[in-house]
Amino acid sequence: MSSKSRPPPPPPATDARLNWRTLLQWLQEDGMIDPETASSTESRFAVGDSAMHPLVRLGRAGLQRAGTQRSLDTEALTEWLATRAKLPYLRIDPLKVEVGRVADVMNAAYAEKHRCLPVLMGLSDITIATSEPFDVAWVPQIESHSRKTVKLVVANPQDISRFTTEFFTLAKSVRAATKTGEVAGLASFEQLVELGKSNKQLDANDQGVVQVVDWLWQYAFDQRASDIHLEPRREIGLIRFRIDGVLHTVYQLPSSVMSAMISRIKLLGRMDVVERRRPLDGRIKTRNPGGDEVEMRLSTLPTAFGEKMVMRIFDPDNALKELDQLGFSRHDAERWNQLVAAPHGIILVTGPTGSGKTTTLYSTLKRLATDEVNVCTIEDPIEMIEPAFNQTQVQQTLDFGFSEGLRALMRQDPDIIMVGEIRDLETAEMAIQASLTGHLVFSTLHTNDSISAVTRLIDLGVPPYLISATVIGVLAQRLVRTLCPHCKVPDPSVSTETLNELVKPWRMSGELKPYKPVGCLECRQTGFRGRAGLYELLNLSEPVRQHLMPSPNMGALRRAAAQEGLRALRLSGVRKVSEGVTTLEEVLRSTPAWES
Repeated sequence: MSSKSRPPPPPPATDARLNWRTLLQWLQEDGMIDPETASSTESRFAVGDSAMHPLVRLGRAGLQRAGTQRSLDTEALTEWLATRAKLPYLRIDPLKVEVGRVADVMNAAYAEKHRCLPVLMGLSDITIATSEPFDVAWVPQIESHSRKTVKLVVANPQDISRFTTEFFTLAKSVRAATKTGEVAGLASFEQLVELGKSNKQLDANDQGVVQVVDWLWQYAFDQRASDIHLEPRREIGLIRFRIDGVLHTVYQLPSSVMSAMISRIKLLGRMDVVERRRPLDGRIKTRNPGGDEVEMRLSTLPTAFGEKMVMRIFDPDNALKELDQLGFSRHDAERWNQLVAAPHGIILVTGPTGSGKTTTLYSTLKRLATDEVNVCTIEDPIEMIEPAFNQTQVQQTLDFGFSEGLRALMRQDPDIIMVGEIRDLETAEMAIQASLTGHLVFSTLHTNDSISAVTRLIDLGVPPYLISATVIGVLAQRLVRTLCPHCKVPDPSVSTETLNELVKPWRMSGELKPYKPVGCLECRQTGFRGRAGLYELLNLSEPVRQHLMPSPNMGALRRAAAQEGLRALRLSGVRKVSEGVTTLEEVLRSTPAWES
């Protein structure tokens, strides 16, 4: 008889807590395991006892569901138990838990005693995750204390234990930091009238502040964040993570604590802690939970409510990725490898901020930086420290910009030069000079597509004949979210005709496999997990150069480039749609239309 047709058996009268013997009996009754497995497991467990939660203990026993090869790990057993108890199952997503309010419902000792954790606070109810669905004697106490109805859900006991420690430790650290002072700095215009309340300021080295900062970084690494935003508001400070290109609010905390956190991070990043009136840049190298080194680029900006900080996280593994791992098609990867093998010339990478230009450049330079060549970079700021390069940072306060840095690098016997960005005519002229004297120069521009880079250089004042003589290729790129492999389903609404209409100069062929997002536990119900690059590579071959002089004919230039192998950003995206990598909506949102 299935659990759906029978109410759950009552727990033992003397103790509502789960035990492994009862769970084994229920698993056998529900046909989850056969009698032989139950008997052998009971024999093994009878020798000695364990303080481990029975679900965890059974999950580590290597059980398999009867008649299948499916493993009954702790997560699968928790889902089964939720069904048995007729309660919803929840996989705790820390990004969706109101961490700052957890301690308002119960203290850490109470949560640990009853193996429960508040996960959602509504206006009239509280959702509490538990790993003991039959031990509910404490529920009336919480309802009386909070004056709200308690809704129980069943969650993995390992998750409850882990997040109970993390959330309450964080709350304790924030409270300890808050007690140190109420007002933390004079940079907030809105708080100037509040100065009379307290002259105390939080110390950046206060133990509570140190612990909150440590938690912040480890949490960001664990959640695969690419950026951390510390944003002051009128009354509170907001922490947000960018994950797969989308911002998520993580935590709210007192403004004084956020100000102290920013001071702590500035201190570690060797930035001017006192200076809050102008933007500052810095960097920090730390380690992720796996022990790998991770670099973070720091940037501060004064705002109406105080100093705002953004930390961009650079995964060193990205610099070691092959082109296909970055999202290059075989067609574009072959053309890109041929291009970067040139002895001299200018290669530009274009796209908006956050489109992956740095990753592409570092990954390419990493492969080119052999013992036989001298690779030099001038950056603002240095994104990632790479021992294989000779890296220099722009210092605007010392009148040391890109053009001055390029001029200095020319005397350093370079083979390959990377300029962070061509922003003005002087830098463009220095890059051209370096190219004409036999160097391979990489740089970036902010344009919509590869063809627009030509227009941008002309706008800066570079004559078309110099563009023709020096620029050998332009790579435009974007990042799109990739579909979660665990929950995506076929999308019959996308047809070959629809895709062909979007990329008229080209025709789609081959088997079409469009998918659409659904949402599951692995992707936080978003339907997406990770990102992939879209690329458009313009090779300025001789047939293309003919349309640059005496003045560029952009329409003819685009048609010639397409005949020479250029595949538009949108075509790159549509191909990934047809392969089931991303969705049509993602591609249309991220790429410009092709103008023939």
